[in-house]
Amino acid sequence: MHIVTSVEELKQLYGDAGEASITKVTSALTPLYRQMIEASPFMALATVGPEGLDCSPRGDLGGVVRVEDEKTLHLPDWRGNNRVDSLANIVRDPRIALIFLIPGSNTTMRLNGRAAVSIDPALLDSFEMDGKHPRCVVVITIGEVYFQCARAIMRAELWNAERFVDPASLPSPGMMLKAAKADFDQETYDREAPVRAAKTLW
Repeated sequence: MHIVTSVEELKQLYGDAGEASITKVTSALTPLYRQMIEASPFMALATVGPEGLDCSPRGDLGGVVRVEDEKTLHLPDWRGNNRVDSLANIVRDPRIALIFLIPGSNTTMRLNGRAAVSIDPALLDSFEMDGKHPRCVVVITIGEVYFQCARAIMRAELWNAERFVDPASLPSPGMMLKAAKADFDQETYDREAPVRAAKTLW
């Protein structure tokens, strides 16, 4: 098996990037990029820390982030599993990468930048939902932002309902936990999961 070990070899294999691939990159939100990001209810957040890399799903009603200005986004940190992997990485290494998905659109948005974890009371209050507040808000400073070509979403037919996988054909969370820990109470966990999630969305 031949392994590529240099950027020069990659460039020989792929050639130069097309004009659009370079032109689309901006250092701040354009009005149209802002429109795309504000339409996204879901994104993946990639961070890096001393233990390695982490990629975390993030989602919210209306929009997953709030656009503060052309260089700044606010991401409320709602209820989760309290592992705080992403947050622990950010406080030690502020570099982040984001990819935004918009249901029904084959175009995604990508963003690279830096982040900080804020617990400013006024900022937390501004995200109130059902009388609850996020424990912190991730303040994102944009380094570069651009749209990603549609081919990956098109190949996956991600939004084609006819290709949706039946959840009943997949292992449940309880089953996967039991596989990791033989005496885990799979039945109780799976039975209570829908109610538990509904009560702790925010």
